[in-house]
Amino acid sequence: MTASAAAWNHDHTPGEDTTRGERLMSIGEVLASLRGEFPDITISKLRFLETEGLVEPRRTPAGYRKYTWTDVTRLRYVLTAQRDQYLPLRVIREHLATMREPLADVSAVEPVEAHTETRLTRDELITKAGLTEALLKALEDHGLVKTRPGAGYDADALEVATAAARLAEFGVEPRHLRAYRAAADREVGLFSQLVTPLTRQSGPAGRAKAADTVHELTALTARVHAALVRAGLREILGK
Repeated sequence: MTASAAAWNHDHTPGEDTTRGERLMSIGEVLASLRGEFPDITISKLRFLETEGLVEPRRTPAGYRKYTWTDVTRLRYVLTAQRDQYLPLRVIREHLATMREPLADVSAVEPVEAHTETRLTRDELITKAGLTEALLKALEDHGLVKTRPGAGYDADALEVATAAARLAEFGVEPRHLRAYRAAADREVGLFSQLVTPLTRQSGPAGRAKAADTVHELTALTARVHAALVRAGLREILGK
């Protein structure tokens, strides 16, 4: 046991932060406190919400998560907004970021306004993404950026274009990114099998659950991809 870990064990009683006199909970305790209201909640879901920046539990020197009551209230708000307002996590995160005071009562928080979908013209996309007309055309030629009929370019097109502009500075061209397009298409085929049954559930709740499932699946596969690339380059980096 490290000295810092020993100090934690000596100076902290279980479930309490002695510097603030604040009750702290383990991830298991948080799960138990939420499960009555949200039966489908899992430890995996709590960890995912953390990776999405919706809650930031403290860590002990040994790496264990410790949640405050404010953390639990934020989690309850997030889960309620998902369940009752069918909102994607991105919208919930934006709403939480505008709050100046900690959430005291989920029921007292006004409903989040519906998210306005991004619609950009070609010139707007070029300006916002910081790329050239030639680079945008190359991205379109390789199927990496597409317009939506009658809607221009959406938020995903902006994200791809912005990343491609930065990659171009390293000498990575759109033709080098075709493998990502092919991999994405394969994931679409796989994930559609998992998500389609959810979209058939009645009402907006089913669609919201499907959207959140897609969001979680894409986040998890992105983590796998990043880890595999790091592992593959470890020898080159000498680590």
